[in-house]
Amino acid sequence: MTTGTESHGLRVSRRRAMQYGAMTGVALAAPGSAVFAGPAEGAGQSVPPRDFAPPEKGARLFEDAWHFHRGDVPMPKLLGHRVSYEATKAGGAVGAAAAVYDDGDWPLVELPHDWAAAEVPNAEENIAQGYRARGISWYRRGFRLDETLRGRYLELQFGAISSKATVWFNGIETAHSWSGYSAIHIDLTANAYFGDALNSIAVRVDAEQFEGWWYEGAGPYRHVWLVDRAPVHIVTDGIHADPRLQANGGWSVPVEATLYSIEEKDASVRVVAELLDDRDAVIASASTQVTVSPLARAVARLEITDVSPRLWSVDAPNLYRVRTRVSRAGQTVDERITPCGFRTLHFDPDKGLLINGEHVKIKGVCVHGGHAGVGVAVPDSLIWWRVQQLKRMGCNAIRTAHNAPSPALLDACDRLGLLVMDENRLFNVSPDYIEQLQWLVRRDRNHPSVILWSVFNEEPMEGTSSGYEMVRRASAAVKALDTSRPVTAAMSGGLFAPVNVSQAVDVVGFNYHQYDYDKFHDLHPDWPITSSEDTSAFMVRGEWFTDEDAHVKSADDTEHALWGNSHRQAWKEIATRPFVAGAFVWTGFDYYGEPTPYTWPTKSSLFGSMDLCGFPKAAFYIHQAQWLDRPVLKILPHWNWKPGTPIKVLVATQLDQVVLTLNGKTVADGPADPYQMFSADLQFAPGRLEAHGYRNGKLVATDAVETTGTPVRLRLTPDRSRLRGDGADAVPVTIEALDSRGRPVPTADMRVDLSVSGARLIGVGNGNPNAGFSGKESHVPLFNGLAQAIIQTERGSQGRASLSASAAGLAPASTILSVAAVSVPSVAPGPLRFMIQGWRQSPVVQEKPGQPGTLADNDMNSWQRVRAGTPPPFSGTTGYLTLAAQIEVPGNVTRNGGLIVLQTVNGAGSLWLNGEQKAEKTYVEAGAMKAAIPPGLTKLDVALILKVLPDQRTGLPGLVFLESEAH
Repeated sequence: MTTGTESHGLRVSRRRAMQYGAMTGVALAAPGSAVFAGPAEGAGQSVPPRDFAPPEKGARLFEDAWHFHRGDVPMPKLLGHRVSYEATKAGGAVGAAAAVYDDGDWPLVELPHDWAAAEVPNAEENIAQGYRARGISWYRRGFRLDETLRGRYLELQFGAISSKATVWFNGIETAHSWSGYSAIHIDLTANAYFGDALNSIAVRVDAEQFEGWWYEGAGPYRHVWLVDRAPVHIVTDGIHADPRLQANGGWSVPVEATLYSIEEKDASVRVVAELLDDRDAVIASASTQVTVSPLARAVARLEITDVSPRLWSVDAPNLYRVRTRVSRAGQTVDERITPCGFRTLHFDPDKGLLINGEHVKIKGVCVHGGHAGVGVAVPDSLIWWRVQQLKRMGCNAIRTAHNAPSPALLDACDRLGLLVMDENRLFNVSPDYIEQLQWLVRRDRNHPSVILWSVFNEEPMEGTSSGYEMVRRASAAVKALDTSRPVTAAMSGGLFAPVNVSQAVDVVGFNYHQYDYDKFHDLHPDWPITSSEDTSAFMVRGEWFTDEDAHVKSADDTEHALWGNSHRQAWKEIATRPFVAGAFVWTGFDYYGEPTPYTWPTKSSLFGSMDLCGFPKAAFYIHQAQWLDRPVLKILPHWNWKPGTPIKVLVATQLDQVVLTLNGKTVADGPADPYQMFSADLQFAPGRLEAHGYRNGKLVATDAVETTGTPVRLRLTPDRSRLRGDGADAVPVTIEALDSRGRPVPTADMRVDLSVSGARLIGVGNGNPNAGFSGKESHVPLFNGLAQAIIQTERGSQGRASLSASAAGLAPASTILSVAAVSVPSVAPGPLRFMIQGWRQSPVVQEKPGQPGTLADNDMNSWQRVRAGTPPPFSGTTGYLTLAAQIEVPGNVTRNGGLIVLQTVNGAGSLWLNGEQKAEKTYVEAGAMKAAIPPGLTKLDVALILKVLPDQRTGLPGLVFLESEAH
C-alpha cells in the first residue's frame, strides 16, 4: 500500500480510553438471544493448535545452540600465494565462513530468531522498519552425522531468513537467498562428513537491505529442519494432489509425485497415493511404477478416483490428507502427507466468488507477519491464535500482504476455514525471482484455503505494456504448476490505461479506487473483480478523541487516509455491489513500521482492526456486525470519563432498532442503519449505559458498559492453560488491572513487572503505537487497560509453568500453566571445540627429518591435501612423511592455554608446535597424542613427523582439535 498524511476529527486533549469486548462491560443476553462472545469471553477456551511436528518423517529440528554474532565479520585480507590459492577451492572459505573458525565467544541463541525485535526503537533508524536497527549478522553451528546416514539424501531447510543470506557448508559457499520470505533448501549430501567428524554451517545475514516498507526483522525467523531421506525419494514440495469434480458429480484426485535419486544406476520404485479421512482411514488409493535415473528427477502421475467426500468450505472446513509412499522391494522408503480439501472455486463477473456453487462474499483482511514482543519470529501457536482472532471477528479470508506466509498460517486457515490470497513478494520475471514465485506455488498449492495467487502489489508499471508483459510471464509460471486457482494482481492504478495489468490476470484486484468499481465493471462486464485492499482507516485502541500532538487517532471510525475510507463506508461500497467478490481490509492487525500518518515517536501502523497484541479495536466489533450471521450488539466506547464530557456513542450492530439507557433512563433510541449502524451524542454521567437491540420489534440482544472504580489488583488470563513442552508452544497472556468489584479498569496505565518459572518470557506488548520499549523487557506498562505477555515452553520441559505479575499499589496476580512432555526429533549441536583441518602431507622420504620441513608459499602441488578424520591409504613403501597445518589460535586458548588433541594417529612419530617437539609416540599402532599449549599464542604451526610402513595406513584417521583449559 502507499503512504501519505491526513487528519480528520476534533483536535482536543488526549483521553485515556479503551474498549475490549465484555472486559469493559457486561453482556446481558435476553432469553434466546445470541450475543457474540468476543475474545475476552473466550479467554482460555481457544481451540489449541495442532501439535508441533516435523514436516515429514526423517526431519529433525536444527534450531538449538547456534553461535550468533551481531554485526559483520570482515573477511581477512589475503596476501600470500597459498592462502589466495586455497581460498578459491571447495571448502576453502575464510573468515567466519570457514569450516573452522573461532566462534567460541559468540553467544548461543535458539532459532527461530529475530534479533531486531530486541532493538529499542531509535529515531535515527528507518521509519519503514519501525525505527529498529537492522544490519549484518552471522550464525554458525557445528553438528555430527551418524554413520548410518551415509548414503542417504540430506537436506537442510531454512523456512526463511530476513532479508538476504549466504550459507556455507563445511567451508563451501552453498546457497544464496535473494528474499527474506522464501525458503532455502540445501542439499548437503555430497559434502557431508560422518562419524566423529564435525560438520559446520555458517550463515551471513544481510538485513541492511529490505524488501518491504514495514518491519521485516533480522535473522532466520522461521523453522530450520535437517531432513534425511532414502536415496530415491520425493523431493521437497514434490507432491501435487489436486481434487477435481468430475462430470458425473464424483471426485477424483490427480496426484503428481516428483522423485529424485542419488544412486548410480536406474532405480525402479512403486508410488502409492492414499486418500485419508480425519481418522487416518484409507478411503481410496492409486499406484504406479516409475524409473528414476541417477541424479535426475522423474514424475509419477496417478489418480485416485471414485471419491464422494465431504466438501471444504469456510463454514465446514472438512479436511482430508493424501499420503504418498515410495516403496522398493515391498518396503516403504519414503512418505509424504499433504493436506487435501474438496471444493470448487469460481469467480463470476456478476456474482463474485462461488465456492461449491454457493455465493461467498469475501470478508477479508490483509495481514503482515509480525507480532508485539516477538517481531517476525512468531511461534506457530501464536499464528494460530491470531487466525482464531480473525475468525472471531467474522473474517473469512486473509491476504498475505505482501509475501509468502508461514506454513503455520496456511495450516490454520485450512483447519479453521479461512480463504487465502497468497501473494508474491518481489515483482520480477528474471530467473531468480520467477524461481521464488514457483517455489511459493509448489509449497502452497495443496492447501484448500488458497483461492488466489497474487503476483504483485502496487507496482509502478501496472498501467504499462511492460507491466502487462511481466504479468503474462508471471501468470504463465504459476499456471505451469497450478491451473485450479486464478491469478490476480493488487492494482493501485493504471486500470484504464490502453495496455495494463488487468488484461493479463484472471481476477482484477482493486487496491482502493472504490469509486471506479462501477466504471470498470461497465467497461468489462465479463471480468471478475475483487477488492485486494481497502479501507486504510486509523484507530488507536481505546482512544475516542483525536489528539494530533500526541499522535493519537480516535477509534470512532471517522479517521482514515486520503486514499481510503472508514470501515463502515468501505464495506458498504463492496457489500452493495454483487459483482465485487469481496473485501480485504487494510489491515487485520497493527504492525511495526509504516506509522501513517505520523513519524517519530510513532513506531507502528494505526490501520489494524486489532492492535499489535491482537486486542480488538472498535473496528473489530464493527466488522462483527458487518460479517457475522448472528446478532451483534456492542457499545463503543467504555464509560469512564470526566463528568459532563460530550461522548459520541457508537453501537456496532446489524439489528434494526437500538434503545440506549443510562442508569435506567432512556437517553437515545432509533433505527440502526445497516452500514453506518447506530450512534448518539451523549453527555457523560457515571453509572451504567445499556443498549437494547431489536429486530422486527423483538428484543434480541443487550449490552452494557459501566463506570469502574480505581484499580486495586492485577489479573492474568492465558489464552490456554495447557501447553506442550516442545520448546515451540507459546501462549499469549492478557494482563489487566481490576477495581474492587472485579471489573477491568479501561484507563489503567501502570507498569507491571513480570517473572516466569518453568518456561520463558519471549515478548511483551501493550498495543501502544507510540511505545518506546523493545518488547523483550520483563516489565510492561498497561496501555488503556491492557498489556500482553507471551510465554513459551522450554524444549523437553514438563510439569508446571507459572507467570507472576506485580505493580506498585496493587495486589499481585499469578497464573499456572500445565506443561505436557512432548518429544520433537532434533539434531544435537556439535562440541564446542576448535577443529584443525586443512592438513598438507609431504612426499615420503627415506631419511627421518631432524625437524619438520617447510613448503614454499607458491608451492601448491608438492604436498598433497589431506583431512584429519579420513582413513589414510596404504603407502606401499617405507620411510617418513610430514603432516602440517597452520591455524589461528582461538581466543579462549590464547587467554587460558589448552591442549592439542590428536584423537587417533596411525604410526610412530613426533608432534611439533611452532618448531618445537612437544610429544612423541613410539608405537606404530593407532593411538592418541596430546600436547600442552601455553597461554598467549595467537598462531600455531602444527607438524607431525611419522614413520611409514608399507602395510599400514599412516596418518590421521581421527580428528584433531584444541581444548581450552577453561573448557
